[in-house]
Amino acid sequence: MKAWVLEKPGIEHLRLVDRPEPQPGPGEVKLRIRAVSLNYRDPVAIAGGYGSTQRQAELVPGSDGAGEVVAVGAGVTRFKPGDRAVPHFFLDWPAGGASAEFLASNLGGRNDGTFREFACFPQASLVHTPEHLSDVEAATLSCAGVTAWSAIVAHGHVAPGQVVVTQGTGGVSLFALQFAKAAGAEVIITSSSDEKLARARALGADHGINYRAEPQWARRVHEITRGRGADLVVELGGQETLEQSLRAARIGGSLMTIGVLSGPRPALNLGLIVTRGVRLQGVTVGSKAEFEAMLRAMVRHRLKPVLDATEFAFADLKDAIAHLKAGRHFGKIPIRV
Repeated sequence: MKAWVLEKPGIEHLRLVDRPEPQPGPGEVKLRIRAVSLNYRDPVAIAGGYGSTQRQAELVPGSDGAGEVVAVGAGVTRFKPGDRAVPHFFLDWPAGGASAEFLASNLGGRNDGTFREFACFPQASLVHTPEHLSDVEAATLSCAGVTAWSAIVAHGHVAPGQVVVTQGTGGVSLFALQFAKAAGAEVIITSSSDEKLARARALGADHGINYRAEPQWARRVHEITRGRGADLVVELGGQETLEQSLRAARIGGSLMTIGVLSGPRPALNLGLIVTRGVRLQGVTVGSKAEFEAMLRAMVRHRLKPVLDATEFAFADLKDAIAHLKAGRHFGKIPIRV
């Protein structure tokens, strides 16, 4: 089979190589991976950016993927050849809160990820692909989708009539938009592109703010909310956006802190947190139980992931990563395997 293998940190050391096809052991399911998609964590892992928490050599990267069952090991009862399935990002986080053991079971960091043609996964780590989704659509769910679900539902407990701010028009942000609207919330989305803001409004966003035109965009959030502020902010930008996110949140509001796209070390004004009772919640994907809850909601509401218009072939993975880094995408970047 073909697999992308990181020989050592650096994208110049990421190579498409031939590897033996794996065979399923007891309790394992062999998946023919049909599609994958990119997350911002993937180029970080390829650069070795997770340090001692990732494998630094001979790693298959990749966080999201979906495919078809081609073989099962002894004792497997939930899947059979021909079924479509998606692996959860954390192979060994069934339910409940995070732990060091659960977080160590991630794909594309400690364990080989999805950028390969075949892979064997524990039966317990897989979910059935919803019938209304293609393999390409399903290949966006386990990392980006569950992250947004955890922010909006599992941790955020967003309720009808609340106001949610989400940053940018990448995969997590647009999933957050969809889940917040399904929960009955009013959604404000930020972007540096008026064209992308218009597309986000077409997907259901109630308001759009161009943060280049309005660098102090928290003021605009307060104008929209008549001075109250947002109930929840999906914070993806990191050090360049955190202060505005804190100012945008209402007294007693929440920030779901997910990304560090502009850097991980903000000049944090603690007064904005302490005196206003704002909650900062770190979000690192979520459990398989949350994955399954998300899928039930997607089936009920017939939700589909937003895919970028540019689709890449498996052999063009490096071009897809360049596309991601350039910020030209809208939604998840699909790659057919």
